[in-house]
Amino acid sequence: MNALTQPHYWAIAGLILMIAEAIIPGGIVLFLGIGALIVAASLFFGLLSTWVGALTLWFIASLVLLILFRNVAQNMVGGDSHIDDTDEDAHLYGKQATVIETIGPATQVGRVQYQDSTWPAIADGSTIETGVQVRIICRDNISLVVERVEPELRTKFNQ
Repeated sequence: MNALTQPHYWAIAGLILMIAEAIIPGGIVLFLGIGALIVAASLFFGLLSTWVGALTLWFIASLVLLILFRNVAQNMVGGDSHIDDTDEDAHLYGKQATVIETIGPATQVGRVQYQDSTWPAIADGSTIETGVQVRIICRDNISLVVERVEPELRTKFNQ
């Protein structure tokens, strides 16, 4: 007798595959195991009698189960997925920094102190002296684009 036509072999293989899902997570091996249990039941009840039929049913049953129920199973189990902020510059907008090296005139690059680090900075063409508080508008390559914070705006942002 061929081992592929023995229902107890298919049942054992199905159980092993279902247990292996704990070691190899992803929801694929589980459905291969359920497909093997379907083949075992079909062989036991005499619905199948050849190894070709057993392999064909296992392939089709596993594929159908995988397509139909994988998303359902993953939603039930959950997972360790999260979506990160993909806009790296969003946290920079509107933050204040201190000029540590004069920016300008024109497009001359200066430096600002922001979050315990220094950054190259450019302005709108005007000169911004050392010690002045600036607001970050955006980033241009590695340089921060800044504008002078007016005294009345400085108190508004610091509140």
